[in-house]
Amino acid sequence: MKNNYPWLDEFCLSQKGAIKNYQPDWQADCYNIGGKMFAMITSYKDGRPIITLKLAPEHGEVLRQKYTDKIIPGYYMNKVHWNSVFLDNDIPRDLLEKMITEAYTIVLSSLTKKVQAEING
Repeated sequence: MKNNYPWLDEFCLSQKGAIKNYQPDWQADCYNIGGKMFAMITSYKDGRPIITLKLAPEHGEVLRQKYTDKIIPGYYMNKVHWNSVFLDNDIPRDLLEKMITEAYTIVLSSLTKKVQAEING
């Protein structure tokens, strides 16, 4: 299936200190900050491309209710904190960018102050 968001990789990597690695067991590109994942691009069980992002539970729930067939609880992840977005849809770019930024910020804030300082320079 076609990924309608070819800019996602570049945007994830534009987050300060973000690192991309490929997880062969998951067949997924993972985006990490300080050794912790904030985003993952892979395929859903039906082959459709998805991005899975860590969001505040209440925000993820609102988005899943608003975009019922486009955003689901995290595929193969904790269903409270992670959300998967189908990339063969028409989710607005600005919304996806905000979701990626939120995921990055949540994970960054969970790191030690020392690691945060190293990332922020």
